[in-house]
Amino acid sequence: MFVPVIDRNGTPLMPTTPGRARRFLKSGKATPFWKGGVFCIRLNVEPSAREAQQIAVGIDPGSKKEGYSVASAAHTYLNIQADAVVWVSDAVAKRRQLRRSRRGRKAPCRKPRSNKLRAVAKIAPSTKARWQWKLRLANALCQLFPVSVFVVEDIKACTKGKRLWDQSFSPLQVGKAWFYGELGKLAPVQIVSAWETKLLREQKGLKKTGRKTAEVWNAHCVDAWVLAAAAIGGEITPDNTRLLCLTPFRWHRRQLHRLEPERGAKRKSYGGTLSLGIKRGTLIVHPSYGKAYVGGTMGGKLSLHDLDTGRRITQGAKLSECRLVKLLRWRTRLIPLPEIGVDLRAGTK
Repeated sequence: MFVPVIDRNGTPLMPTTPGRARRFLKSGKATPFWKGGVFCIRLNVEPSAREAQQIAVGIDPGSKKEGYSVASAAHTYLNIQADAVVWVSDAVAKRRQLRRSRRGRKAPCRKPRSNKLRAVAKIAPSTKARWQWKLRLANALCQLFPVSVFVVEDIKACTKGKRLWDQSFSPLQVGKAWFYGELGKLAPVQIVSAWETKLLREQKGLKKTGRKTAEVWNAHCVDAWVLAAAAIGGEITPDNTRLLCLTPFRWHRRQLHRLEPERGAKRKSYGGTLSLGIKRGTLIVHPSYGKAYVGGTMGGKLSLHDLDTGRRITQGAKLSECRLVKLLRWRTRLIPLPEIGVDLRAGTK
């Protein structure tokens, strides 16, 4: 994998090889840091050159997984497979159910107010959360690489040819239109249809695996790579298929109490983004559990979660024993290199 490089002002430069990055660090010309799970270096001196090659980011959207590939005509710098945000619609439905059940109870409530958003075009919460996650990743890549163009595989929903129906007939259409507009503020955007992506992949002699949820390069990043290669040209096969998997954190909306009361008709507080004053998702080092990230809180203790799987390690960690490191943006895991003998053109050994 190549190492992203930025200057003292935070401007992204052309990535470098791991060997050259080590020489920069050893001589004191650069400082290491991590950003979004990617190892980077920051130059402490003026770079010898600022000329940048054309770098394209291919994006393959998906319902469960999605692929991102950062490539130039000479090299493939980064391959990302990200989990999609799929839980918002269920959370909104549960909130609606609780709100309606509360109306039948004798509980204080405020006076109804007029809906100020009635005449304002808005995006459904579940749809906006999906496309905002894609935009966050695209923005993070622009902070690491001098991106020249985004190439996105277009996904469509069928229309009926009626004005009132087609105006806002599909959350998918509304969400992607918003995404294209916001993405265009970062770099120029090229839209490629799904059938064109298939032709480009067949021209390269690459095949896509049918296991959509598998954490392999041939699942989603293969399409993202052919999209990027189509925009800037380059080799027939990528020189880097190392996969970085990302999973967004899921924080529950703050609630005044849990869904079910406990003994004595008492309800505990639930949800939010802070635990004992610490932002949830903060990377910490514990003397017994090692590196973990902060989750919820109960009884004045912290919940710690595993960095790779997200599983809860403990609910009884003391705040005084935790050494704060940094706030994480998402969970990351680097997939090992494929075994010798794996053919990218066939997707199998």
